[in-house]
Amino acid sequence: MTAELSTIVDFIRYGASRFAGAGLTFGHSYDNALDEATHLVLWALHMPHDLSPNYGHAKLVADERNTILALIERRITERKPVAYLTGEAWFAGLLFKVNESVLVPRSPIAELIQSSFSPWLDDVDIERALDLCTGSGCIGIAMASHNPGWQVDIVDISPAALELAQANVRFQDVQDRVRVIESDLFNGLQGEVYDLIVTNPPYVTEQEFADLPPEYGHEPALGLKAGHDGLDFALRILAAAPAHLSEQGLLIVEVGESEHALAALLPRIPFTWIEFNVGQMGVFALDRRDLVAHANEIHAALQARS
Repeated sequence: MTAELSTIVDFIRYGASRFAGAGLTFGHSYDNALDEATHLVLWALHMPHDLSPNYGHAKLVADERNTILALIERRITERKPVAYLTGEAWFAGLLFKVNESVLVPRSPIAELIQSSFSPWLDDVDIERALDLCTGSGCIGIAMASHNPGWQVDIVDISPAALELAQANVRFQDVQDRVRVIESDLFNGLQGEVYDLIVTNPPYVTEQEFADLPPEYGHEPALGLKAGHDGLDFALRILAAAPAHLSEQGLLIVEVGESEHALAALLPRIPFTWIEFNVGQMGVFALDRRDLVAHANEIHAALQARS
């Protein structure tokens, strides 16, 4: 049957059909079978991701066909996200190296980076920024790439993640303005102060984690699990952030579906839930002033969990 496949378009269509028919779960950089198949086929052919459609009817040689068919079968049988099969993923318009020591880059924060965090930072002069729980380094490196005047620290507790993040720093050639630090949240950042802190910490509840599709089983649980309500890390960040924010500093945190639990737990805090092009995505902004004003509530909520 596959002998009838000959062109790039044939293999993209075939891959998408196989993926859809196998009932795969999408959401790791791509949200549909066609985009995943396109990425996989073009990567296997060493072609650019924005290849002109004019090349779609180019015919493949036998080795190319066999390579692509093998990758399609692996995606289906192993349920491994395409990013892990190719070792790369796009984020905020930039290409990053990825492996199974980090989550596949997919945060909606990419949209904020590409829009220069407007309107949140329209009248703010940023000198130092922090990407906490950096994983692959995608958020912090993208911030530095899109804002050459910023000095950015990227922080994670995982040595394996930081090794990959350092490789991405070199890959994107931002060594002069990105520093890689191993730390359990803020514990290793004593005395460090930032104008902007951006973080996509673990926020998956224990029940959600148990129910995740097989694709997510390839990702490190350390980057996903966050207790019974998904707030184990978010609360620690809220409590410690004021000491690391400048007077006019801003904190941006992604908590995903745990947004509702956070709003219910701390109803008096004026979280600003950011609207993205596709709607609200569980990302809030909060300035240092409000963090300080509500510090007692935050610490009480955190202490109640211990």
